[in-house]
This record gives sequence, structure tokens and C-alpha cells, in this order.
Amino acid sequence: MEHLISPPGFGRRHFLSFWDLPDGGIETLLRRAEEFRLLRNLRESHATRPGRVLGMVFEKASTRTRASFEIAMFELGGHALYLGAQGSHLERGEPIRDTARVLSGYCHAIMIRTFAQQRAEELAAYANVPVINGLTDLLHPCQVLADLQTVAQRFGAHGGTHGSDIGRALQAVRYAWIGDGNNMANSWIEAAGILGLDLALACPPGHSPNADIVRRARATERGKITFCSDPIEAARGRHVLSTDVFASMGQEAEAEQRRGEFAGYCLDARLVAGADPAAIVLHCLPAHRGEEITDDVIEGPHSLVWRQAENRLHAQKALLESFL
Repeated sequence: MEHLISPPGFGRRHFLSFWDLPDGGIETLLRRAEEFRLLRNLRESHATRPGRVLGMVFEKASTRTRASFEIAMFELGGHALYLGAQGSHLERGEPIRDTARVLSGYCHAIMIRTFAQQRAEELAAYANVPVINGLTDLLHPCQVLADLQTVAQRFGAHGGTHGSDIGRALQAVRYAWIGDGNNMANSWIEAAGILGLDLALACPPGHSPNADIVRRARATERGKITFCSDPIEAARGRHVLSTDVFASMGQEAEAEQRRGEFAGYCLDARLVAGADPAAIVLHCLPAHRGEEITDDVIEGPHSLVWRQAENRLHAQKALLESFL
């Protein structure tokens, strides 16, 4: 393949949510992510960001986020610096604004995986380099970017994101979110409002997505965002069924109570049977099999969970290349 010279960056400072991208930014990233996937499969070099350094601040445990960002930087020709809460002065209460200013002098960008969205925003406010939201309790845009790439690969024209109108391909698909109205649900809602997606959400009472995020997404008057209490109704005829754990990191003490509140919201064969015959199942992992998703579904023919996980690497490369 030829496209070894990278496209210009977006000219925006940070990526804390999908709203930080310019118009068409999601589609641009998805096209580039697919190019990176093909380059990697062909074993072609794509070190478009040699010498760049990414500082990675982790205040939550991670498998896919750390691996995808670290390997992405390596394959782009750069380096990733891991900074965990344990073993750093973050554990001792050093203000995040101090960490921001120090890392800005060392790194070309910073990725943070943390709890409150305000913590990522404070890091961005004091950093002199781009800050990327690797996950907060409010949003997880990096994961949903990879999820959208997975959808485009399955349902896009020509069986992928390259050479096709990604926006129209994504709009032709009907989406369902089953389970907790958490950071993943919030980022799906943002994507729906920006891209004009038809998204149905089934969340138990008391576990709805963030109301401000829903209002902002609906204000675009693009697509359709609906809520229902019945998971079967939400899944009916849908092409994409997504879910996540019922108790996220930091909610471990609520796990037993949540299991009762989320009874009937498990993504199982019954829900898949009511979806479109060509439906795909997504889960951002790690999965608690038998709780939010059954083993036969995550291992079944509709599951694209492992491709979804791999796409974290390709989507992260596109994101890093654009912001570095």
C-alpha cells in the first residue's frame, strides 16, 4: 500500500469526548484506522510518528487500553511511558495539575484513564500537549471508536471502511445498548448524536445514561435515540447489540445489589434471536459471563468481540497520529 505519509492532524488540542473532533472527524479516524489495519496485516512499516512520546496516566486497571496505546506508539515509531497511580506520586496525592505540567515537558501527548471526568479535564486544562481520554466514569470514546470501526467492517460498503461512505454505512445500521447507562452508553449516545445513528437503549430504572449527554446529542436533531425498559423491545430487529459489565470499576461494593436490579438485562440467546439475523454482538471487555452476557453468545457466531478488541489498536493509531 502507498499511504505511508500521514494526513495532517485535526488542529484540536484534546480528545476528551467525541465533541472535541471536527465535523467528519470520526469518519476520518475510521478510514485511517482501517488503513492501519491493512498495513499491519501486510507487514508494512507505518512509523509515521518517529520519536514521539506518549505519557500514559493510569488510575484504573487496564488490559486493552494499555496494550493498544503502548503497541500503537511503538508501531508509529514512538514510545509510550506508563505512569500508574501505585508507584508514582499520584498515589501520595500529588495534584493532577502538577503531573500535567511535568509530563508536558517530557511528552508530546498524554493519555489518562481515571475515575471522574473532571480529573481528565483538569489534566487537559494544565497540559501544554494534547490530552486523550482513555476512559473516565463518564465517557469511553476510544472504545466506541473501535466499536464503530468494527461495525463499519461488517456492514460498510465493500466489507470495510476504505473506499466507502462511512457515515452513510453507519447510519444504515440500527443499534441497541442493553444494560447499564454507563460511560460506554454515554459515548454511544454522543456518537449517535454526531453521526445520526438509530440507537435504542434498555437500562433498568435508576441506571439511565447521563441526562446532559442525552440532551446534547438529541439537540443535533440527527438520528434517533430512544429508551425502553424492555431489553427484548430494544433488541428487536437491531443489527448491533452492545453491552458492558453491570458494575464498573469503583462500583464493586454495589455488585450484589446491581445483579438483582439488572435481572433480565443479560445479553443472551433470547435477545439475539429477536435481533436482525445478521446482527453482531459487541462487548468492550472484561466480561462477567453469565451476568451481562452469556458464554454461548460471546463465543457464538454473532460475536465480534475479539475483532472489536483488536480494533482498539488500529483506532488508537489513527487517533494518536492525528493528535501528535
